[in-house]
Amino acid sequence: MVITVAVAVFFFGMGGYALVAPAALVRPFGLGAATADARTEIRAVYGGFGLAVGGLLAAAAADAGGIRTGAVVAVAVALLGMAGGRLVARCVERPSAFYPSWLYFWVETVAGVLLLVAR
Repeated sequence: MVITVAVAVFFFGMGGYALVAPAALVRPFGLGAATADARTEIRAVYGGFGLAVGGLLAAAAADAGGIRTGAVVAVAVALLGMAGGRLVARCVERPSAFYPSWLYFWVETVAGVLLLVAR
């Protein structure tokens, strides 16, 4: 349960930060947020989705409605899918530095594996 809560806190933090400071959230990736449409997309994908995943994991930690296993596996698979996408990107392109590309690859991989182990 500690792992589930820790990953939930990460998603709550990312989601809240994206809603409040969308441009700052994507700056390390060299992305811009110069338009209202760009900021809306960042708030939706990183903010709203991040808060939803955090809430799902919080409910799983409390085992609300018996959703624990399904919720944890779903989030783990999503994290491993993101890590897989970064790995494919690494085969096609070379990131300029360890941060942010490789750092988030490892964060997603470790969090996904830990969730699967903890389920």
